[in-house]
Amino acid sequence: MTRISLTEYASSDAEVKREYDYQIQKNGRITNMKRTLLHSIPSYKAYMEWYVLKEEMVPFLGERPFTIFSHALSAETDCLICSTFFRRIIFDWGENPDTIQFNETEDLLVEFAREIVKNSNTVSDSIFQRLQSKFDEKQIVLLTAFAGIMIATNIFNNVLKIPLDEVLKPFTKKGNHHHD
Repeated sequence: MTRISLTEYASSDAEVKREYDYQIQKNGRITNMKRTLLHSIPSYKAYMEWYVLKEEMVPFLGERPFTIFSHALSAETDCLICSTFFRRIIFDWGENPDTIQFNETEDLLVEFAREIVKNSNTVSDSIFQRLQSKFDEKQIVLLTAFAGIMIATNIFNNVLKIPLDEVLKPFTKKGNHHHD
Protein backbone atom coordinates (compact mmCIF):
# COMPACT_ATOMS: atom_id res chain seq x y z
CA MET A 1 0.00 0.00 0.00
CA THR A 2 1.33 3.40 -0.95
CA ARG A 3 2.60 5.58 1.88
CA ILE A 4 1.87 8.88 0.11
CA SER A 5 -1.27 9.68 -1.85
CA LEU A 6 -1.18 10.29 -5.58
CA THR A 7 -1.97 13.87 -6.50
CA GLU A 8 -5.26 14.37 -8.31
CA TYR A 9 -5.58 16.73 -11.23
CA ALA A 10 -8.92 18.20 -10.13
CA SER A 11 -7.65 19.27 -6.71
CA SER A 12 -4.19 20.45 -7.82
CA ASP A 13 -2.98 24.01 -8.20
CA ALA A 14 -2.21 25.57 -11.59
CA GLU A 15 1.51 24.70 -11.55
CA VAL A 16 0.83 21.02 -10.84
CA LYS A 17 -1.91 20.98 -13.50
CA ARG A 18 0.60 22.34 -16.04
CA GLU A 19 2.95 19.44 -15.27
CA TYR A 20 0.07 16.94 -15.55
CA ASP A 21 -0.89 18.45 -18.91
CA TYR A 22 2.72 18.35 -20.11
CA GLN A 23 3.15 14.69 -19.13
CA ILE A 24 -0.13 13.66 -20.75
CA GLN A 25 0.67 15.62 -23.92
CA LYS A 26 4.18 14.14 -24.07
CA ASN A 27 3.51 10.56 -22.94
CA GLY A 28 -0.25 10.05 -23.18
CA ARG A 29 -0.46 9.53 -19.42
CA ILE A 30 1.15 10.45 -16.12
CA THR A 31 2.83 7.78 -14.02
CA ASN A 32 2.08 7.09 -10.37
CA MET A 33 5.62 8.13 -9.48
CA LYS A 34 5.20 11.52 -11.14
CA ARG A 35 1.78 11.98 -9.54
CA THR A 36 3.44 11.39 -6.17
CA LEU A 37 6.41 13.65 -6.91
CA LEU A 38 4.00 16.46 -7.80
CA HIS A 39 3.28 16.93 -4.09
CA SER A 40 6.57 18.89 -4.28
CA ILE A 41 7.39 20.75 -7.50
CA PRO A 42 11.13 21.07 -6.62
CA SER A 43 11.30 17.30 -5.99
CA TYR A 44 9.49 16.62 -9.26
CA LYS A 45 11.85 18.92 -11.18
CA ALA A 46 14.93 17.32 -9.61
CA TYR A 47 13.84 13.84 -10.68
CA MET A 48 12.91 15.04 -14.17
CA GLU A 49 16.63 15.71 -14.74
CA TRP A 50 16.73 11.95 -15.46
CA TYR A 51 15.50 12.84 -18.96
CA VAL A 52 18.22 15.48 -19.45
CA LEU A 53 20.91 12.91 -18.64
CA LYS A 54 19.26 10.35 -20.92
CA GLU A 55 19.33 12.85 -23.81
CA GLU A 56 23.07 13.32 -23.25
CA MET A 57 23.79 9.59 -22.99
CA VAL A 58 21.82 8.00 -25.80
CA PRO A 59 23.85 9.67 -28.60
CA PHE A 60 27.11 8.01 -27.45
CA LEU A 61 25.65 4.92 -25.81
CA GLY A 62 22.62 3.98 -27.88
CA GLU A 63 19.07 3.27 -26.74
CA ARG A 64 19.61 -0.44 -26.11
CA PRO A 65 22.69 -0.14 -23.83
CA PHE A 66 21.01 2.79 -22.05
CA THR A 67 17.93 0.67 -21.33
CA ILE A 68 20.00 -2.34 -20.26
CA PHE A 69 22.05 -0.14 -17.88
CA SER A 70 18.85 1.39 -16.46
CA HIS A 71 17.26 -2.02 -16.02
CA ALA A 72 20.36 -3.40 -14.29
CA LEU A 73 20.40 -0.51 -11.81
CA SER A 74 16.67 -0.91 -11.14
CA ALA A 75 16.75 -4.69 -10.83
CA GLU A 76 19.72 -4.55 -8.47
CA THR A 77 17.89 -2.08 -6.19
CA ASP A 78 14.79 -4.31 -6.41
CA CYS A 79 12.57 -1.49 -7.65
CA LEU A 80 9.44 -3.09 -9.07
CA ILE A 81 8.22 0.00 -10.91
CA CYS A 82 11.49 0.91 -12.63
CA SER A 83 12.67 -2.62 -13.38
CA THR A 84 9.25 -3.45 -14.83
CA PHE A 85 9.28 -0.25 -16.91
CA PHE A 86 12.55 -1.34 -18.53
CA ARG A 87 11.39 -4.98 -18.81
CA ARG A 88 8.48 -3.71 -20.88
CA ILE A 89 10.85 -1.91 -23.26
CA ILE A 90 12.96 -5.06 -23.65
CA PHE A 91 9.84 -7.13 -24.34
CA ASP A 92 8.79 -4.48 -26.90
CA TRP A 93 12.08 -5.20 -28.71
CA GLY A 94 10.93 -8.80 -29.01
CA GLU A 95 13.44 -10.01 -26.42
CA ASN A 96 13.03 -11.57 -22.99
CA PRO A 97 14.75 -9.59 -20.20
CA ASP A 98 15.41 -12.84 -18.33
CA THR A 99 17.36 -14.42 -21.21
CA ILE A 100 18.65 -11.39 -23.14
CA GLN A 101 22.20 -11.70 -24.45
CA PHE A 102 24.50 -8.74 -23.90
CA ASN A 103 27.29 -7.49 -26.10
CA GLU A 104 30.62 -6.52 -24.50
CA THR A 105 29.58 -2.93 -23.74
CA GLU A 106 26.21 -3.97 -22.32
CA ASP A 107 27.87 -6.60 -20.16
CA LEU A 108 30.26 -3.97 -18.81
CA LEU A 109 27.37 -1.60 -18.05
CA VAL A 110 25.49 -4.35 -16.20
CA GLU A 111 28.59 -5.17 -14.13
CA PHE A 112 29.13 -1.46 -13.40
CA ALA A 113 25.49 -1.05 -12.36
CA ARG A 114 25.60 -4.03 -10.03
CA GLU A 115 28.82 -2.88 -8.36
CA ILE A 116 27.49 0.66 -7.89
CA VAL A 117 24.35 -0.61 -6.19
CA LYS A 118 26.08 -3.25 -4.05
CA ASN A 119 28.71 -0.85 -2.71
CA SER A 120 29.69 2.31 -4.54
CA ASN A 121 32.90 2.49 -2.48
CA THR A 122 34.16 -0.76 -3.95
CA VAL A 123 33.59 -0.41 -7.69
CA SER A 124 36.53 -2.46 -8.93
CA ASP A 125 39.54 -0.99 -10.68
CA SER A 126 39.14 -3.58 -13.44
CA ILE A 127 35.61 -2.40 -14.25
CA PHE A 128 36.73 1.21 -14.13
CA GLN A 129 39.65 0.50 -16.46
CA ARG A 130 37.26 -1.20 -18.88
CA LEU A 131 35.00 1.87 -18.72
CA GLN A 132 37.99 4.11 -19.45
CA SER A 133 38.87 2.01 -22.49
CA LYS A 134 35.37 2.54 -23.95
CA PHE A 135 34.28 5.97 -22.73
CA ASP A 136 35.87 9.39 -22.22
CA GLU A 137 35.76 11.22 -18.89
CA LYS A 138 32.62 13.21 -19.73
CA GLN A 139 30.82 10.00 -20.67
CA ILE A 140 31.92 8.24 -17.47
CA VAL A 141 30.67 11.22 -15.46
CA LEU A 142 27.32 11.02 -17.28
CA LEU A 143 27.06 7.27 -16.68
CA THR A 144 27.85 7.69 -12.99
CA ALA A 145 25.56 10.70 -12.48
CA PHE A 146 22.78 8.88 -14.29
CA ALA A 147 23.31 5.83 -12.07
CA GLY A 148 22.88 8.11 -9.06
CA ILE A 149 19.61 9.59 -10.26
CA MET A 150 18.33 6.18 -11.38
CA ILE A 151 19.10 4.75 -7.95
CA ALA A 152 17.44 7.78 -6.33
CA THR A 153 14.36 7.10 -8.47
CA ASN A 154 14.37 3.48 -7.33
CA ILE A 155 14.73 4.50 -3.70
CA PHE A 156 11.87 7.00 -4.01
CA ASN A 157 9.55 4.32 -5.39
CA ASN A 158 10.66 1.70 -2.86
CA VAL A 159 10.50 3.86 0.27
CA LEU A 160 7.12 5.41 -0.54
CA LYS A 161 5.75 2.13 -1.92
CA ILE A 162 4.44 3.82 -5.04
CA PRO A 163 1.86 1.51 -6.64
CA LEU A 164 2.79 -0.19 -9.89
CA ASP A 165 1.13 1.49 -12.86
CA GLU A 166 -1.59 -0.69 -14.40
CA VAL A 167 0.09 -0.59 -17.84
CA LEU A 168 3.19 -2.26 -16.36
CA LYS A 169 1.51 -5.16 -14.56
CA PRO A 170 1.72 -7.62 -17.50
CA PHE A 171 5.52 -7.16 -17.60
CA THR A 172 6.42 -8.05 -14.00
CA LYS A 173 8.40 -11.14 -13.11
CA LYS A 174 6.07 -13.84 -11.83
CA GLY A 175 5.86 -13.82 -8.05
CA ASN A 176 7.26 -10.30 -7.73
CA HIS A 177 4.55 -8.38 -5.90
CA HIS A 178 6.28 -5.48 -4.15
CA HIS A 179 4.08 -2.52 -3.27
CA ASP A 180 0.80 -4.47 -3.50
